[in-house]
Amino acid sequence: MNTNTVNASLDTAALVTFTIYIMIVMSVGFVAYLLTRNLSDYVLGGRRLGGAVAALSAGASDMSSWLLMGLPGLVYASGLRQIWVSIGLTVGAYACWRFVAKRLRVYSEIANDSVTLPAYLDNRFRDDTKSIRMIAALITLVFFIFYVAAGLYAGGILLGLTFHLNYSDALWLGAAIVMLYTSFGGFLAVSWTDFFQGNLMLLCLLVVPFFAIQSVGGWDAGMQRILSVDPEYLSLTKGMTFGSFVSLASWGLGYFGMPHILVRFMAVKTVAEIPLARRVCISWMSLSLIGAILVGVVGAVHFCHCPLENQETVFIELSEQVFSPWIMGIILAAILSSSMCAIDSQMLAASSALTEDFYRTLFRRKASQRELVWVGRLTVVLIAGAAIYLAKKPSQSIMDLVAFAWAGLGASFSAPVVFSLYWNRTTRNGVVLGMMSGGLTVILWRYLGLSEMMYEILPGVIISSLFVWVTSLLDKKPEPEIIREFQKVQQLVTST
Repeated sequence: MNTNTVNASLDTAALVTFTIYIMIVMSVGFVAYLLTRNLSDYVLGGRRLGGAVAALSAGASDMSSWLLMGLPGLVYASGLRQIWVSIGLTVGAYACWRFVAKRLRVYSEIANDSVTLPAYLDNRFRDDTKSIRMIAALITLVFFIFYVAAGLYAGGILLGLTFHLNYSDALWLGAAIVMLYTSFGGFLAVSWTDFFQGNLMLLCLLVVPFFAIQSVGGWDAGMQRILSVDPEYLSLTKGMTFGSFVSLASWGLGYFGMPHILVRFMAVKTVAEIPLARRVCISWMSLSLIGAILVGVVGAVHFCHCPLENQETVFIELSEQVFSPWIMGIILAAILSSSMCAIDSQMLAASSALTEDFYRTLFRRKASQRELVWVGRLTVVLIAGAAIYLAKKPSQSIMDLVAFAWAGLGASFSAPVVFSLYWNRTTRNGVVLGMMSGGLTVILWRYLGLSEMMYEILPGVIISSLFVWVTSLLDKKPEPEIIREFQKVQQLVTST
């Protein structure tokens, strides 16, 4: 079969599978649209998410295109030392599900049925000034735009390669797809599609490296081939300093402050569903990260003598080497799914912050539920427009964009969230300064070029924690009503 025939077959397969994929997500979005009646439905699914759906939705929206493009690209280019990122993320995710999920589910409902993270912090501390809500919503919006831009960038690359489109057209196509089902279906559409897409991503991450390594004679032959080019490729400590090790492992701290992940805890149907959700999520995450690492290693074996121009396309290029056009079409749909999983959740989280925490709080306190839902849909479009602007001429890789957004959100919210759940002495002023100091530390650390020395999330979380702790101690004690509510939550968590 000549090259033109192969390319034509791949184009046909990609078009068919892509069309089927779009039909599925749009159908899910339509069903969710019919079930969305108020703002709680739109931004939190009416708190009726099953454990397994919450688990895969949290995992898929977290990992996103980073899992199928960013991480394999890092391992392909830098070797097995990048495994520490995966270990840090897995430990962080488990700790978040174990120590935050149940408390946040209970507390967010007790605290005036809060439907967003800024609303929870506002209601938790009875902030009449609304400063917590405003600052939290602003931080969410700023860093999520970078996060969405990373997903759109990955989707643009994929669609461009698949359908021979220029990058700009591919970028707009990907953004339009996500905007449609996210803006109309809201949280339920995002969660259900993430569940479907998460399973597809996992399947492809396990299948691709298994068959790819067989095509070069098996694991032993493949390892001999890569070690002959780079004897230290499989070393877990190659070129690492203490600072670089801590930087890679500290990624796990981000989980405690990710609004699009924490909102899954708030949306779970009952507290009893959380242990199941934790097991499903950590199992899915562990297997997916192992698959992504293997893709990078096997990619290094395949392309050790002909390096790729763009390291983040290693999963795509590797799949084309070993699979027929029709199977490749399914894999391309999985990679597209990985981009969509992140973009939809992040768009919705940012939209929720704008709608609930800006529009409703500042301008239309008595707005009807129908009006708020439509404002939420409009803000999805506005956020997508800002992210498209950043993604049109990206000056950074997918990994760099994700790293900055992850650090900004993690450093801003991790300490305030944990302190609010576990320390009844925490005060409003402590939370405000904790959020501001964490976010500003990340921005300054990146601007001053210190990221090469240490990933900015660690100093950001440390400084934020100090501000929350010291300010709360110096501040006057919380009102008795706040203390009583905290004790009520403690009793409910213990009893369940």
